Amino acid sequence: MMRLDKMLAHLGYGSRKEVKEYIRKGYVLVNGEVITNDDFKVDEINDEVVIAQEVVNYETNIYIMLNKPDGYISSTYDNNDPIVLDLIDGYEKRGLFPVGRLDKDTVGLLLITNDGKLAHKLLAPKSHVDKKYYLKYSGTLPNDYEKRFFEGIILDDGYKCMSAKLIDLGNNEAYIIIKEGKYHQVKRMLEAIGANVTYLKRVEFGPIKLDNTLKEGQYRFLTEDEINELKSL
Repeated sequence: MMRLDKMLAHLGYGSRKEVKEYIRKGYVLVNGEVITNDDFKVDEINDEVVIAQEVVNYETNIYIMLNKPDGYISSTYDNNDPIVLDLIDGYEKRGLFPVGRLDKDTVGLLLITNDGKLAHKLLAPKSHVDKKYYLKYSGTLPNDYEKRFFEGIILDDGYKCMSAKLIDLGNNEAYIIIKEGKYHQVKRMLEAIGANVTYLKRVEFGPIKLDNTLKEGQYRFLTEDEINELKSL
């Protein structure tokens, strides 16, 4: 069940304030009955909702961009720590899950959906979807760091990473672009060349860029164009 105003705002019929006004003016019907209560709860799958004589078609798949804050686990369940789904209000029964993982202390762009087919496609090793991170580090980069990242960094367990790109920004800041998502991969890659990551923020996932208007802990739904870009990868 979902609040009527939240459902309509989510579907793009206006801002939360605007759809509240539409409802109060009697422009919205639920199962043939005029509803003037903006906090009226609807079954978004089974109820028929009509606004200004237009039948509302609710998408069963949900696509969310979250600016993940520090301290949250990228999981659907954890015994000890808060999870990223705790930040998504009103969709507890929609089967949402994070697409991949960010470490507990890593912040930034995290996609959340209930579209298993798309998530599998994005995370499949053969898809080679670029993930771009901004980072701060301690230590000094070796002179041949670009070559080593291009050829494939070898991690502490002997795993050789796919070709990646490290862009040094000076002042111990950098961007890194990788195509994989191994456990603590970015941190381990920097450790392999003698540096240590002190701050890590994902800013891009494939064609999707983190919305700079989102503060940490805030989220928004992906636009239709963003969804289509992900599906076309």
